Amino acid sequence: MPVTAVVIGAGDRGARAYAPYALDHPHELKIVGVAEPNEERRKNFQELHQIKDTYGFTSWEELMEQGKIADIAIICTQDQFHFEPTIHALKQGYHVLLEKPMSPDVRECIEMERVAREYERKLTICHVLRYTEFWSSIKRIIDEGKIGEVVSLQLNENVEVMHMSHSFVRGNWSNKEKSSPMILQKSCHDMDIISYVMDKKCERISSFGSLMHFKKENAPEGAPKRCLDGCPVELECPYHAGRYYLGEGKGWAKKFTEDHTREGIIKALKETPYGKCVYQSDNNVVDHQVVNMEFEGGATATFSMCGFTREQTRIVQIMGTKGEIRGKMDENTLSIYDFLTKHETIIRLPNSVGGHGGGDFGIIRSFIKDVQYPSQIESITSAAISLRSHLMAFAAEESRLHQGKSIQLDEFYQQYTN
Repeated sequence: MPVTAVVIGAGDRGARAYAPYALDHPHELKIVGVAEPNEERRKNFQELHQIKDTYGFTSWEELMEQGKIADIAIICTQDQFHFEPTIHALKQGYHVLLEKPMSPDVRECIEMERVAREYERKLTICHVLRYTEFWSSIKRIIDEGKIGEVVSLQLNENVEVMHMSHSFVRGNWSNKEKSSPMILQKSCHDMDIISYVMDKKCERISSFGSLMHFKKENAPEGAPKRCLDGCPVELECPYHAGRYYLGEGKGWAKKFTEDHTREGIIKALKETPYGKCVYQSDNNVVDHQVVNMEFEGGATATFSMCGFTREQTRIVQIMGTKGEIRGKMDENTLSIYDFLTKHETIIRLPNSVGGHGGGDFGIIRSFIKDVQYPSQIESITSAAISLRSHLMAFAAEESRLHQGKSIQLDEFYQQYTN
């Protein structure tokens, strides 16, 4: 019998990242209910997954009023709306797969982990990179001792310039008060994967970064608030919404309109934030940030996120006492260099299925098995494990806001638990 699920939040991540697993593997997962306030999205989701109207709800509260109607709850609401449905689902007996970040509030993250332990429910956070062939291969190489003890790690997150403008200038995650800071929303993936690879306690952290470019003072002279209202620099601006979303970025338009015709996209550009000038939007998250970390034993890591890159990828260099690993995620290749033999081994990993290098489907598959065959072994992205990397992200943001002040992680955690 397949594991049954309800989906709370049928937006891009709920409907397009995780739910398709049920369509491709109906013998493993069946979605029996959905809560989504957007009627068009909800109806489309119900039709696709053959969900009766009696199990299509406009809110998570309505869904929870039905009692426990499935084995698991997949929660993909906006960041600031994660806490309440997660707590209610855990208390009703659901195992929960929660989109990252857990919450933009430190105390809510701590409380969710506590409630999951109290009610003996699985709460797995969607740090999907751990489930990719790329990062799991790196972890295996390190665990096998092939590069000795890890001394230092450098990770670059190349956000890609149009992804930056879409998601973090015009989009749902552009304003930290309405969503989360960039280091938490986007780069908690990176804090988590660094924690995973280093496999040691992070003790100190500092960070610098700012919003340099996407600001009103950088708007071209005469630029209207909306790109389609006659922008004088349309042909010179790489971020012009009309040219992008009606051209090479047409696939991204599916994230803000259910009408994928040219007319439907134009209508959405006139009515939604995605048609706004990038220099006159409601954004305040950073467009670049660096983080410095020190781990127990003295190992260090540096992380750099930047929105101004040509491609969307992650580039990593891991330096050990016996060798070095280099990798580029979009190419799915790894280089392992042995200091003694001077031999370099190139690994070309197979093409992945699903988003985030196969991690989106990987975490669903793993979560289903965890629910079907419970064991004493903790999920690699359980709330308890993910809480550590969330604290790294929160501390990094605290440091950035205080001119790069060095933050002691233990002291930072104790501020929220005393």
